[in-house]
Amino acid sequence: MLGAALHDPLLAALIGGAGGIVLGLAARLGRFCTLGAIEDLLYQGSSLRMRMWLLAMVVAGLGVFTLMALGLMPQGRTIYHMAPFSPLASALGGGLFGYGMALAGNCGFGALARAGGGDMRSWVIVLVMGMAAYAAMSGPLAGLRLWLVHGTALDIQSRDFAALLARGAGLPVWGVGLALWTVALVALLASPVLRRQRVALAWAVAVGLAIVSGWAGTVHLSRGGFTLIPIESHSFTAPLGETMLYVMTSSGGGLSFAVGSVLGVLAGALLGSAIKGHFRWEACEDPRELRRQILGAVLMGFGAVLALGCTIGQGISAMSVLSYGAPVTFLAILAGAALGLRQLISGFGRVA
Repeated sequence: MLGAALHDPLLAALIGGAGGIVLGLAARLGRFCTLGAIEDLLYQGSSLRMRMWLLAMVVAGLGVFTLMALGLMPQGRTIYHMAPFSPLASALGGGLFGYGMALAGNCGFGALARAGGGDMRSWVIVLVMGMAAYAAMSGPLAGLRLWLVHGTALDIQSRDFAALLARGAGLPVWGVGLALWTVALVALLASPVLRRQRVALAWAVAVGLAIVSGWAGTVHLSRGGFTLIPIESHSFTAPLGETMLYVMTSSGGGLSFAVGSVLGVLAGALLGSAIKGHFRWEACEDPRELRRQILGAVLMGFGAVLALGCTIGQGISAMSVLSYGAPVTFLAILAGAALGLRQLISGFGRVA
């Protein structure tokens, strides 16, 4: 029994690593990137990458509620259901994250993907973001975070839109969820923009399925394992700090799904950059750029912990279970990123 208990964290890490490799490949080979999608939409007149993001979200949602229909996914037991819901914290955290993402030039996931391609500037973002996340979780900023979240949290029973609608209509939660995501899929594929780009479509589906694999794997381990395994899927803020602790000392933080996910993205990105012949060492030559990236990483680390997720964690994982906080956070991330990009690209103010 002890041996089985020791194997549970390893299995969780392997599940996270497998999905992380797919995500890393999608970033390097499929150009799957949130900030890139926002830049394309606002400044290039292209909605392709944003549609990829939305399709990944839809595929993840359909997968989650299919698991629920099959009895393979419990209702209301994910990390997004267990945490208090504060619209203020979600909006403020998402806005800080989005603005920081624009300043840094990447989110946590994007920084990992670029780091896997040899970009040493992205390693700085990853390390600073991980430290800032842990400062917000259990360090000197934890008090402020708890005050913002718990002081403004809503006292509500249901924590997701499917449960809310199902209770009002007297329908099963999984049926409502599948109906909502099916409508979203039909609406998204009604336009030929994504249908014509089969490679982009395939990578978007792969990302969605990677998120589903995280949910399915952690649910399985939480039910049949000997160790307490949280029900979660991919996210890339607090897991950066967890991975740093594991690398420095496994006694400070052992193997987990999150650690496997981070290492998987790095491995997938390295493989993808090698396949494309894009691996090259790059360093920052402008101190002002590095200063801006460090500031952006700090804002992302605090903002994502405050909002309980990043572009992947809230934008796809939490959205797939239709968590109340997901659309609030995701829209705030988009707004914060748009403001930051305007500041940097269009000359609105100056960051130096």
